[in-house]
Amino acid sequence: MKFELKQHFQIESARYLPHLPPEHPCSRMHGHSFKIVLTLVGPLDPVLGWVIDYNDIQSKMQPLLAQLDHRVLNEVPGLENPTSELLAKWLYDHGSQHLEGLIRVTVAETPLTECSYPA
Repeated sequence: MKFELKQHFQIESARYLPHLPPEHPCSRMHGHSFKIVLTLVGPLDPVLGWVIDYNDIQSKMQPLLAQLDHRVLNEVPGLENPTSELLAKWLYDHGSQHLEGLIRVTVAETPLTECSYPA
């Protein structure tokens, strides 16, 4: 029997998208309150009664999120073109090294938009 867990995070970051035409508003430096949702899947530990402790998810993600929070994302290696799609992939690639069962990262840059990786 497998369970799906979700852990929510928020970071505040600045960015610009360098490959857009200069008249596009996202080509200029701007900020977002990014909402990040990690989805993990795994079996229930029969003794503890959970898949993973939410505190463990938090502690394993904190060093990664610290690289992004209150930073210019373009300055983070691998995020030179920090679209939400590439941010989700970056978080998945780095987070899955530390979190067994991570199956999806969802990034919302506004209350009305979000993307997930992998889909």
